[in-house]
Amino acid sequence: MDQVILKNVTKHFTTKAFGKVTAVNNVSLNIKEGECFSFLGPSGCGKTTTLRLIAGFEDLSSGEIWFGDKPMSIKDKNYYLPPEDRGLGMVFQAFAVWPHLNVFENVAFPLRIQRVNKTDMAAKVKEALKHTNLSGLEEKFPSELSGGQQQRIALARAIVTNPKILLLDEPLSNLDPKLRENMRFEIKDLQRRFNFTIVYVTHDQAEAMALSDRMLVMDMGVIQQIDTPTDMYNNPSNRFVFGFLGLSNFLPVNLSDGRAYPYGSSSVGLNLEIPPDFSDDQAILATRPNEIHLVAEGGYRTRIKNRVFLGDSVEYRVDIGQAEIRIHTYEDKGFKVGDICGVEFSKVTWYPAREDGSDEERERRKII
Repeated sequence: MDQVILKNVTKHFTTKAFGKVTAVNNVSLNIKEGECFSFLGPSGCGKTTTLRLIAGFEDLSSGEIWFGDKPMSIKDKNYYLPPEDRGLGMVFQAFAVWPHLNVFENVAFPLRIQRVNKTDMAAKVKEALKHTNLSGLEEKFPSELSGGQQQRIALARAIVTNPKILLLDEPLSNLDPKLRENMRFEIKDLQRRFNFTIVYVTHDQAEAMALSDRMLVMDMGVIQQIDTPTDMYNNPSNRFVFGFLGLSNFLPVNLSDGRAYPYGSSSVGLNLEIPPDFSDDQAILATRPNEIHLVAEGGYRTRIKNRVFLGDSVEYRVDIGQAEIRIHTYEDKGFKVGDICGVEFSKVTWYPAREDGSDEERERRKII
């Protein structure tokens, strides 16, 4: 069953500096009941604005939002249900816990708004604290707790009303890396235990891939791809998605006489087969650092520019034409900085040299 439904949702903002900006552009998607669905994209791409539209913190410029068969916002009919009536739980990036209230009162706050009686309130708060590992801290104040414990307060407050839908807006970005990793598992465990639907906003690809059943990547207010983490990583729909998920190399080439020549190297071509349906005279070759091999003999000849030991792998950097390429190997190849080596590609994805979208526009959106 589809639990969150967006139909042609658009949101415009008007700013003094930049005029009219389309933050969310004709977005349609269906999120299933019990699914963890992540919005992933760079700053200014529209993911948080979309979440705020779902929550009811912003009204639509056009389109519709439904929870199952119940309308939340329908712009054509001028229908809008306020946030407090949507039955959502929400966790914010900045925790948003009240410093003057102890843990119990922070978690109980939504229940007081709903006028739940004291007996039921105590039972519900106790249960929420148990599931967020805060039992025994009821009388503590946020200033006495760690950042991770404060985030758990926000989670407990979000689940205490037993919502069907939980919205999380970059909830782990203020935590240290180790704690963030632990909290990912705790959030996933809470979802399995309570079976609520999670809509999760993040710019952290590892976070999205670890948590999500499905996810989308947005760019400049437009959905670029919706898929499972595995399928999106292995089969990105375009160059933007390829570059946003995981480490990547982009090598510009000229195509001539059936061969690919790196920019700045018109005499030495790469040992690659050009796809038969690729008719342009230029291309961008996309590869992952672990899809390139360093060899002593053969391959495209170049020189080691840099070598960094990363613990479980070694990163080498080499120039191919005018582009610097990163290569990851899981064993020490014995190459040192300055050594001559060969480069061979095990997998390459071909993209047009000219792509839609503007880096200047992406930068502009970051400050709107």
